[in-house]
Formats: sequence, C-alpha cells, structure tokens
Amino acid sequence: MTLQSKGGVNNYGHGMKQRTLGKEASVKGKALHTGQEVTLTLKPGAPNTGLVFRRIDLFGKPEVRPVSEMVTDLERKTTVSSDAVKLHTIEHVLSALSGMGVDNAIVELDASEPPIVDGSARPFTTLIHQSGIVDQSDEREVFTLTQPITINEGSRSIIALPFDGLRITCTSADDRGIHTQHLTIDIDSETYEAQIAPARTFTIYEDIEELLKKGLIQGGSLDSAIILKGDKVVSKEPLRFKDELVRHKILDIVGDIVLAGIRLKAHIIAVRPGHALNARLAAAVRKQWQESKNPKAKAEPAKKVDAPKAPVGNALDIRQILNALPHRYPFVMVDRVVELTDDSLVAIKNVTINEPYFQGHFPGQPVMPGVLQIEAMAQAAGLIMLRRGAADEAPKVVFFMSADKVKFRKAVTPGDTLEIRAKLTKVRGRIAAADCECLVNGETVSSAELLFTIADSVAQG
Repeated sequence: MTLQSKGGVNNYGHGMKQRTLGKEASVKGKALHTGQEVTLTLKPGAPNTGLVFRRIDLFGKPEVRPVSEMVTDLERKTTVSSDAVKLHTIEHVLSALSGMGVDNAIVELDASEPPIVDGSARPFTTLIHQSGIVDQSDEREVFTLTQPITINEGSRSIIALPFDGLRITCTSADDRGIHTQHLTIDIDSETYEAQIAPARTFTIYEDIEELLKKGLIQGGSLDSAIILKGDKVVSKEPLRFKDELVRHKILDIVGDIVLAGIRLKAHIIAVRPGHALNARLAAAVRKQWQESKNPKAKAEPAKKVDAPKAPVGNALDIRQILNALPHRYPFVMVDRVVELTDDSLVAIKNVTINEPYFQGHFPGQPVMPGVLQIEAMAQAAGLIMLRRGAADEAPKVVFFMSADKVKFRKAVTPGDTLEIRAKLTKVRGRIAAADCECLVNGETVSSAELLFTIADSVAQG
C-alpha cells in the first residue's frame, strides 16, 4: 500500500529555505532506558546549525550535533558520544524534527536521554507545533544519491535507491514471522505527522527480562510501549494503526538517517530494519555525500570483483546461482534451479541441521524462520528477473522491495526439501511482481506476493 501525501510541506526539495522553530517549548517525563526524570526543551537554531543537543546538566553545557561517526551503541536505541558527552535514545526526537521539516534547532536536555513519553514521536511533533516553524534566509541543502546503497545483515537488509523525494518501503517481522507487516509511504511533513509520528515503540515479551538484566528499559511500561506476546498484541490503549509496528520502524529510519548529516532524497527499502542497520545506511550516505562534494578525497579503488552474471539455461547448479546472485554464506537460500523460463521458476533449498539459525531458532525444536522462507522466494524470483535482463550486457542486481499476502501454513524443519515456485505476474519497466510459494512434499508451507526492482550492478571496491 502506498500512502500519497496531500499538500504537506515537501521536506526534500531543492530551492527551499531552511526552517527553524519560532520559540522554545518543553516537555517532561521519564527516560526509557535510564528511568531518570528529564526535561527536554526545543529552541530555535541559527541557519546551518543543524539539529544540536545541549546537555545543560553538564559543566559548560556542551553541545553535540550527532552524526554517524559518533555512534557508540545501537542495542534497542541510538547512542552517540562526543568526548565525555553521551546521548541515548535520540531517534524519536530526531525523527520528529526531520519529519516535520525542521533543519535547525537546539534540543536542551538535563539528562543523557530524552523522555520516552508515550513511546512515539507524537509528543515531539506536538511540541514543534507549540514552538511554530519559521523559514530562514539560507537555502536548504539536499543530497540525492549518486548510486544505490545495499546493506545486508543475515535476514535483515536495507537498500537506498536514487529518488526524487523520500519514500520508505519497509517490511517488519520478528524471527517467528508472526507479526509481519509491510508499508510503502512518501514522507512529507503532513504525512509524517499523521501517519508515522503516532506509531509507538514495541518489544517482544520474552525479551523484557534480558533487557532489564542489561540495565535497559528501566523506565519502560505499557504507557510507553506495545508488548508482543506470542500472536497477541498487549497495549494499554488500542492500536493506533493496524500496522503500527511497521510504521514505528519507519519512524526510526527517519530519525536514524539524520546521522548522515544531510537531508536525503532516496527510496529506502528495508526488510526487518533496526538501529544498527539504519546507522550503517546513514554512514554510507554520509560517505557518498562527502565524496560527491570532494571527489578527490575518494580512496583509490580496490580491485574490482566480478559483477553478477545473468543466469542462462533452463536449469542452474549452485555455481551458476552464485554467479548470478550477490548473496553468500550463510544467506544463499537457493541450492538448485530445476526449471527456469522467462516468467517462472522452480528451485530447491535443502534444509539441514547445519543451518546456523537453528542454534537459536529454536533450541531443541529447530524451525526454519518464516522470514528466511520469504528470502528464499525473493532470491528465486530475482533469478527470473536477472534472466529477463540477460539481453542487456550491463550487469544487473535485483532488489527486493516488499511482500504482501504473506502466509505461513506449516513448520519447516531439518531434513525437509523446500521446493520454491515463483511466477512473475506483472512487469513494468524495471519493477516486477511475483506470486511465490514454498512447498514440502507437495504441500504448501508458505506463500507471498513479492515486489522487486532491477538495477545496474555497481562494482564494489
């Protein structure tokens, strides 16, 4: 589903003026992880100041403008450090300011962490309204990607493609594949405030005890988070959206990419993102932006690796699959292709006890995660797309964009042979949709409708 903006301020256009706050406004509350009572005050910032945090509880009231080089901890929060100054869990404040189109502001704190309030960014967008937003004299700088960025971490991935605006496509899921949600949305100030900012943070019930042992979520409660317990959603108030979980993931992405230090125009495609993945994307964007400003600063390229080659033939062995796909151990989810045409495919994945994910999913009762079955379908369907692009000599890579109508019908366990079937249903230029399913012994165990785009492969240095 795509939600189009309706008249909101386009935060990502060239030729626009920078914006700041009209006056200061404050909010008090308890910090999520430290449990401290804290006061946060938003204040106007001069042109080209950026979003700056000021610790008024420390000597000299030191200021920090957070960027990716300062990131020191990403477990359940975004933490940055500069000299002796630390800031925790700043992503919701950054998300609200950036999403509402504020370029320059001072965020004053009398502790290391902002108040969690209700677990969303809505209290901060309310604060921004109290302050008011005003235009400034200087032009806003916006960076458009010069080439795609791809980052993979196991079953998680985040991709950024050149795009005239900020569009985010996100798939959110837990390891069990129970709470799988998908959303594509174009971000402007009006859409952000209405559709993203109210989405609350969430956690899995079984993780709470371990987080408390680590000294985290000391100030957490049902007032400030959604709890996922099995297939149930525990919330003090009703869900604000039926897909509130994926909307909060998008909220975090909007906040974390502020660490790039520049307002970004891109289409971001994320599968099971988290702060660590978001921060890696911000660092890659920051590097690309800095190199675009100073091309001479680029390091000498390392030896080029062979670009993926389009699959040729009606059946593929593992060597041909590895030649076509960029994936490597432990993330290759297709062992053999037994039938391949221009619009359909039948492939095999042998599921063995040696798969690394079985160590923790689950001890004593190994089950293949649902998200990896989706990944197997995505890789299989990607091979069809690569075959269709074989006539073009330029090497290609397929990016998985989203999944819809995902169903898991039966557990997949060690010893099973996963038969993956994929068929293209729609192709428009470089975008394609495919109906996919996984079968074991002729019985469907999972299915999904997947969306892809094919792009030119960029040689890696």
